[in-house]
Amino acid sequence: MDRVTPDRRLSMTQQLVVDLTQQILAGELPAGSKLPTEQVIIKERGVSRTVVREAMSRLQAEGLVETRHGIGTFVVDTARPGDFQGSKHVKGGAYDALAVIELRLSLEVEAAGIAAQRATPEQLQAMREALDAANAVDPTDDESARVDFEFHLQIAQCTGNSFFIDAMAHVGNTLITVVQQAGPAVTGENRALVVREREQVYAALARHDGDAARASMRLHLINMQQRVQGVVESTAQ
Repeated sequence: MDRVTPDRRLSMTQQLVVDLTQQILAGELPAGSKLPTEQVIIKERGVSRTVVREAMSRLQAEGLVETRHGIGTFVVDTARPGDFQGSKHVKGGAYDALAVIELRLSLEVEAAGIAAQRATPEQLQAMREALDAANAVDPTDDESARVDFEFHLQIAQCTGNSFFIDAMAHVGNTLITVVQQAGPAVTGENRALVVREREQVYAALARHDGDAARASMRLHLINMQQRVQGVVESTAQ
């Protein structure tokens, strides 16, 4: 299949949307808080005015922010009926982690295949950096779930498909919460295996092999599912 190169401006817009969405869902930008001004975002991010305005339009369309003319853009209350609020329904730690992995299997396997076709050299470099960070962190560290998710989010971004990216951004907050509640499924004993699985995913993406990317992502998530199942069984004893 021919490789499709995503629009660069769209990619920059999506990056800004994903970053701000994660900050809002994680509570770093709480309801009622004012977003940085357009000029500040342009200076800090090194993006154009068009990118910022497109990102704000997307966030408004998703009901995450509202613009008050002459005042600024503010975060709205995201806890509305019908919104994806998975993190508010977390109850059972490892049991919820298993449910989230089921969702990820339906989402990330195909995302990996598409990303393999579309990833640019710049995106692969960003993915490599995220992977190195995920491989280096201690699995018992509170940040381990977050840095692992950043690697998976980079893959979604490579699809150039805003729906994949938005879905992963929303899933991320729930994912991090349930993994932290479940306790570490990655230990010193299986850490090398997890690193190898991630590397296989990246290698397939780097050589633009869609079938191999799907297969390696499926294997990685199924193995993750089995590791979390082990946590469930050990805590039930």
